[in-house]
Amino acid sequence: MAQMHEELLETKYEGNAFTRLLAYVKPHIGTMVLALILLLMVTGINLIKPILIGNAIDKYINGYDRPFRIVEESQAQIRLGDLSLVRTDDVTEEGSYARLVYYEEHYYLAKDIDKAALETISQWEKDGMPRAKLNESGTLILPIAPKIVYSSLTGAEPMSREDLSVLRGQDRSGIIKIALLYAGLLVAGFFLQLGQTWLLQKTGQRIIYTIREEVFAHVHSLPLRFFDTNPVGRIVTRVTNDVESLNQMYTQVLVRLISNTMLIIGYAVVMISINPKLALLAFLFLPVVFAITLTFRILIRKIYRIVRTKISALNTFLSENISGMKLIQLFAREEKKAEEFRERTDDLYKTQMKELAVFGLFRPGLAFIANFAYALIIYRSGVSVLEGTLTLGTLYIFTNYIRSFFEPIQELAEQFSTLQNAMASAEKIFTILDEKNTILEAEEPVRMPQFQGKIEFRNVWFAYENEDWVLRDVSFLIRPGERVAFVGATGAGKSSILNLIGRYYDIQKGEILIDDVNIKDLSLQDLRHAIGQVQQDVFVFTGDIKSNIRLLSEEITDRQIREASEAANADHFIEKLPEKYDEPVTERGSTLSAGERQLLSFARTLAFDPTILVLDEATANIDTETEQLIQEALETLMRGRTSIMVAHRLSTIQHADEILVMHKGQIRERGSHQELLAMNGIYKKLYELQA
Repeated sequence: MAQMHEELLETKYEGNAFTRLLAYVKPHIGTMVLALILLLMVTGINLIKPILIGNAIDKYINGYDRPFRIVEESQAQIRLGDLSLVRTDDVTEEGSYARLVYYEEHYYLAKDIDKAALETISQWEKDGMPRAKLNESGTLILPIAPKIVYSSLTGAEPMSREDLSVLRGQDRSGIIKIALLYAGLLVAGFFLQLGQTWLLQKTGQRIIYTIREEVFAHVHSLPLRFFDTNPVGRIVTRVTNDVESLNQMYTQVLVRLISNTMLIIGYAVVMISINPKLALLAFLFLPVVFAITLTFRILIRKIYRIVRTKISALNTFLSENISGMKLIQLFAREEKKAEEFRERTDDLYKTQMKELAVFGLFRPGLAFIANFAYALIIYRSGVSVLEGTLTLGTLYIFTNYIRSFFEPIQELAEQFSTLQNAMASAEKIFTILDEKNTILEAEEPVRMPQFQGKIEFRNVWFAYENEDWVLRDVSFLIRPGERVAFVGATGAGKSSILNLIGRYYDIQKGEILIDDVNIKDLSLQDLRHAIGQVQQDVFVFTGDIKSNIRLLSEEITDRQIREASEAANADHFIEKLPEKYDEPVTERGSTLSAGERQLLSFARTLAFDPTILVLDEATANIDTETEQLIQEALETLMRGRTSIMVAHRLSTIQHADEILVMHKGQIRERGSHQELLAMNGIYKKLYELQA
């Protein structure tokens, strides 16, 4: 039931989270464009690499079938015995040619042949050379086509390794050039990828830093009412987990979406230019891929939203239970809490298993379609090679592109998944950022660097929710320097009055004035700087004694810290610590006693030198040994300041100038200690009960 309530508190974000996230990119648009340019250059390199290998296969590795023209010695590029040769692709002229023939893993040289014989040999090779044979001397006998009459073609002589090396020297040089170019592209791609990744990561971290700072600052600006209804664990999840989940979107997804789109377009254009029929055959699978991706996108977004909500609920549970560990152990509820934790983690586990199930179907499904398309293209392009309509190098380029064509499509789908996760987190973050601060300053607030300390409530009505009134038509006046105490039963509205003076909540009816100025017209900074509040539960931050007194205020010097500590009697325990004012303090000040924490809060308040002092049950948890020090510190604190006290222990407020007795949100009695006892009313009953 508690978990259901926590999940109901998660409101659904109605805006466009993606558009709002893009707004954070604007300050870094130059860097992002540069990263995109680098990524497009990497994409271009990826498109070029298969073409280089395909050209190496066709022109050099499988280029033994390129003929040689037999020329005069003075024109020769290659000398092989008594042959003077020039490599050529132009066989339109009449003349004498030579050509390598590959048969049963050996090379043979047919020489002194004409262009008709060249065409015949090419056809024989396509047919698998079924009637070719070797004679006793090792010469390859090539049958003469019946429609072609010539006498020069009688056989092809076997090639030695040395002669073959001479004849294919140009091929070897061409392969070396392509290999060097390929290696150069790899190195260039590495550095381009390195630069692009560094730029993206750096920009992404800056954006994440900005968002985290914005969320943290906004949370600090929200009124206390927000923290009354939102658990700490949920807020921590927003600032940490949810912000961090946006990191991949900025560092990878945005630019990779563009890059993969460009890759898909690039592969498609090249494939169509190579072989339109094969390209269209591959494109037939795209509608199926898009349908699966769309279904996946819808399902995974719903699941991500649920997962983020359940993680938030789990963090809230952990935060509450770790903070209340002493109470859990005190009442021996470890097993019950462990069982509740198992239920919550089991619920999260089942939701994440649904996520894995969707991925488990989606990824293999896309892989199956890609491999099926690849196999079909391999078959069809292989047939084209056998038919002589496609070269082996082109086959390599095309099949490489086909496999690469589906990879960015799969990556796009995966990036959509990351994007959906980021969107789910962004919705949670923007829900908090859209929380309005109901405690608004006037457009031109009244600035009061120095207050006198006069406080007046005029017919104040206040409720935390709707019209469930906590204060009903409350009016009183506190003059500068007066000490006024509020007493009454629990729930009478005493602490609410203290919260209203600092304007942590706004009233529904009436007026609250300080120095005859409505607090809604005052600067919040000036107002709260003038008020020093000491509460029953003292919060101590992780750090040291000195930082807990100063609270990041650089205006407060070390000397002022020591003077405030001495005046508040906090130096009695601080000087006994091993490192004195530099003594490390753990979370919530667990290494300090309740009395020491209270004295520390007095020193903190005194260091800020407020005009108005608010004491909310400041002596409730003090042991007898520390009480005398506390009383002396209180006397120092209240001297010359307007002081407002809330206390259940009436002995601590007997010397107040005026005591106001609260009952059910109204002031029922007021006067000094003796005057109230003489009234024989609520105050006297409270006094007698304590006595």
